[in-house]
Amino acid sequence: MNKCIFLDRDGVLNVDRVDYVYRIEDLIIPEGTIEALQRMKAAGYLLIVITNQSGIAKGIYTREDVLNCHNYFQEQCGNLLDDIYFCPHHENFNSASLTRKPGSLMIEKAMAKYKIDPNQSWMIGDAHRDIKAGQRVGVKTIHITEKPEESFSEITTGSLLGASEVIVPV
Repeated sequence: MNKCIFLDRDGVLNVDRVDYVYRIEDLIIPEGTIEALQRMKAAGYLLIVITNQSGIAKGIYTREDVLNCHNYFQEQCGNLLDDIYFCPHHENFNSASLTRKPGSLMIEKAMAKYKIDPNQSWMIGDAHRDIKAGQRVGVKTIHITEKPEESFSEITTGSLLGASEVIVPV
């Protein structure tokens, strides 16, 4: 069985924007992010992105835009990410889907494909829906937030680098 870090994208791997991140020029990687991924990868974790991309359902951008941003991120981090799962659905625009977080189907699919042990795995996200999705499949969760008192996760931190230091102590 493999161990895995499931990672939300916007707000975790890159700076989130209110108007969506779908162009490479808008994808800003926070300081310490690549170091955090290197640390977790060196500790033997698979790194899998689990992200809602409702802008596709809203007609703002395409699946190709999501993959272009992912490929750019991979170039910047030395191809540390093992896979990406994204949900293009939104119940108010095209259809409801169990893949959309807080649903856990994207994580479940990755767990089956990569034979992931939930007891050795984590979900890192910046929204309650990320934490709920991780809790539904029984992985430990870390909420990246500036308001830990409002979190549903037992562990909170201010950055992915901080999360990596919890998972793989320095």
